[in-house]
Amino acid sequence: MMEPAPQNELTRYGFLLVPDFSLMAFAAAVDPLRMANRLSKRRLYEWILLGETGLPVTSSSDLEVSVTGIGDCGQLDAVFVCGGVHIEARVSRPVRTWLRNQAKAHVKIGALCTGSYILAEAGLMEGYRCTIHWENIAGLMERFPDLVVSPDLFEVDRDRYTCAGGSASMDMMIHLIARRHGRQLANEVAEEFLVERIRGQNDRQRLPLRLLLGASQPKLAEAVAYMEANMEELLGLDEIAGHINLSRRQLERLFRKYLQCGPTQYYKRLRLMHARQLLLQTSMPIVEVAMSCGFASSTHFSKCYREHFSIPPRDERKAHLGVV
Repeated sequence: MMEPAPQNELTRYGFLLVPDFSLMAFAAAVDPLRMANRLSKRRLYEWILLGETGLPVTSSSDLEVSVTGIGDCGQLDAVFVCGGVHIEARVSRPVRTWLRNQAKAHVKIGALCTGSYILAEAGLMEGYRCTIHWENIAGLMERFPDLVVSPDLFEVDRDRYTCAGGSASMDMMIHLIARRHGRQLANEVAEEFLVERIRGQNDRQRLPLRLLLGASQPKLAEAVAYMEANMEELLGLDEIAGHINLSRRQLERLFRKYLQCGPTQYYKRLRLMHARQLLLQTSMPIVEVAMSCGFASSTHFSKCYREHFSIPPRDERKAHLGVV
């Protein structure tokens, strides 16, 4: 993977704090920028804290933060909506209008924690992949059934940046630092915060499928749990369908309706995600990783891995270890 050319231009981010915003998600996004400036000994980033009116905004932990009104933000390179609890009640017409105007001005638009809900209400996520904290995935999908909602930690889709909040804010920001200023600086930022592994865009939130679907699809949740319990010895679709007392056609219909893919494709993704964890968190030889995740050969595994993650498994392990 080629390193980006050094960027000397100052990047200016705006963080729009809505009432009851998550303080942890916000801090985990801002502090990597501060650290990037400190470690590089250059002013790579600056940021401004924004609010709808300019009056102080209170976080969900009752800490009050001084902000600048959205009308006085100046020129931004990106704006991140920092959400938290009760997000459905925090959507206002002035904020929606301001965000649309920022997007029209080619400002990149992002969200932390539940901020994706406000972006969706503003009509800014149509045709984009996005994510949100796992507690809010089902509600977001119900409110916006055509939205492409991912259970991953963060999504960077062209000029839209969304993350699940909490520590995922740091993962996303470190990813953006790496894209603009190189992996070495990003790794140094992570080390300063005692981050053992920089989680990537394809790392998923650790949530059970039952929380994603609610209690409405127990058969589907049971089928996925059966897949997760059988990574090494692959199951056939007829066997999976029989295990949950459905026909193969019914099983395929469930997956396509609620997970937007076929069961074979979903099963393959599960195995690749598990393989990636083994690849980055253990010293197992790649051939053993392949076999333990149900791939017949390391060659086939490498092909599938590269198609899914856009990097061969050997190269990703080298990059993770800092080997050039």
